[in-house]
Amino acid sequence: MATLRDKGWAFFDAIVAQAPMRDENPWVRNGSHTAYRPDYDTLELLLGVPVLLKATSQSGVPALALDVWVSYEFRRAGFDPDLVWPRASTPRVLPPEIKSFVEKLPKKDQGVLWQRIARGVGGMGSANLLGKNYVKQVDVVMSSWATGPELMVSTKRMDSSFGKNAANRVEESYGDAKNLRLRHPQAALGFFYSLSAIALETEADTAEWLIDLLIKLGREDDAYDAVALVLPDLKKSQEPVDPEPEDEAGPIEAGAIEESVISATPDAAQGVDVCDVMPVELYREGVPEELDPGRFFRVMINRILDNSPINFHAEARARRRAALT
Repeated sequence: MATLRDKGWAFFDAIVAQAPMRDENPWVRNGSHTAYRPDYDTLELLLGVPVLLKATSQSGVPALALDVWVSYEFRRAGFDPDLVWPRASTPRVLPPEIKSFVEKLPKKDQGVLWQRIARGVGGMGSANLLGKNYVKQVDVVMSSWATGPELMVSTKRMDSSFGKNAANRVEESYGDAKNLRLRHPQAALGFFYSLSAIALETEADTAEWLIDLLIKLGREDDAYDAVALVLPDLKKSQEPVDPEPEDEAGPIEAGAIEESVISATPDAAQGVDVCDVMPVELYREGVPEELDPGRFFRVMINRILDNSPINFHAEARARRRAALT
């Protein structure tokens, strides 16, 4: 039976597959500088999926919308789709070496093995990375066995209970940054935050404090390379029904599998029509320049390319060179 998360994945996949800007070069010339132009229209559609499904924060669907968009943008930038997780198809987390191995097997063996992988055998449900002191589940990753992690992005979303959970989110982000950075100093490490624009009106002091801390998070030399903020302009009727739950503290086991994120069932894909999704507009005017998503992707991509050999990520380098005027 299809879960709410399965249905969310079906909509997310359909939106990304039909995105008009999917194959457009995101790099543009801005005078003498090169800028990254994110596909905000696709993000607004992805944010509309949890509203359509009436998915609360406990379902994981609202947070997943961010993961899908961030990984989609790195694929738009020209990085190998099989290297960027979550992938655009199941299994969402799959080392490219495994894909290459399976594709070299006889046809009769490939189908059986792909079915086992799709069911999550071998811990393919989530990307769990060992930091300096503990294992952390990272939301968006680019990695292979040969290189190790080259990209790590943690995403957080807060649509309600702003004053209750804001401090916890900041504490988590600081700890996670130090933990991951100290073991993977050459990787591009980022933090992507979604805050409901309602907070700017209902809890302005908390929102201002949180945005200031996000800016400061991106200034630490040994923490995040870049931090981004988006402000979905959720209407009162689009807010989650249940209050956002407190996260349970504790280590995450390496290789742990979340059954609901392994794959979308065939039933979930039936009846999916992107036209049913109403976009959630972004309040872009309220985002400081230091937290601009375009700046975020530019900084992260440049760090990945700067810290890898010139013959790595050829397509991503070519797209950056071919920035549109």
